[in-house]
Amino acid sequence: MTYLAVPGTVYFVGAGPGAPDLITVRGRDLLAQADLILYADSLVDAALPAAYARADARILGTVTMHLDQIVNLMVEAARAGQVTVRLHSGDPALYGAIHEQMAALEAAGVPYEVVPGVTAAFALAARLGVELTVPELVQTIIFTRPAGRTPLPEREQLAQLATHGASLAIYLGITRIQQVVAELLAGGVYTADTPVVVAYRVTWPDEVIIHGTLGDIAARVKAAGFTRQALILVGEALNPAHKRADRPTSRLYDPTYSHRLRRRAGGDD
Repeated sequence: MTYLAVPGTVYFVGAGPGAPDLITVRGRDLLAQADLILYADSLVDAALPAAYARADARILGTVTMHLDQIVNLMVEAARAGQVTVRLHSGDPALYGAIHEQMAALEAAGVPYEVVPGVTAAFALAARLGVELTVPELVQTIIFTRPAGRTPLPEREQLAQLATHGASLAIYLGITRIQQVVAELLAGGVYTADTPVVVAYRVTWPDEVIIHGTLGDIAARVKAAGFTRQALILVGEALNPAHKRADRPTSRLYDPTYSHRLRRRAGGDD
């Protein structure tokens, strides 16, 4: 069933991590109905909107635009009764800079809707064939970034987040990889042997994935020459040594565990 767009509405759509077929079905349907598509062309492949858009749709990259220009285009289209798709990389809720766009649309009285997408961290976990929440090893995932032009609240400094020993997905930090490593080690839980994976443009045709540890990943990244569009994953969930049959497993499918939809094997409860 096709998801029907409402004329005069702006749709913030997550494009996914890169591969055109990793956009959601709803996102694809909205692209096919859009009169105006504004896409983040520094992060989204131009082939994605082109693959699904109508022949007469306006498709504009926004890398050279500032906020007011983008908002004005969306408001103008909405007031003309058109359907607008604002196409963001990954998932719009994560470093999508949509907060200020939504606030501006609300101030202008323009309705909008957000359509989620696959974020790079989950695309990379799928590529690696790992679960980021391994029973009795790690049950928490932290999405963060290092301080840069946008500062971090004091309570969210990397060294403090590192004290949890969680699976860590670090966005927008590849140019500060040495700083990232130093702060993570300063937390006192991760060690130089803690596994790290860095992925450049995960799921794109030119994808590159580097495996290492906190002890050597900075040198590996420098040798690869990554300067943008790379994600850093950190944590013991990435360690292949834990992917074995004799380690603790989830109770969800344990035959000795009962829940309201299944009785434990051999039990009366």
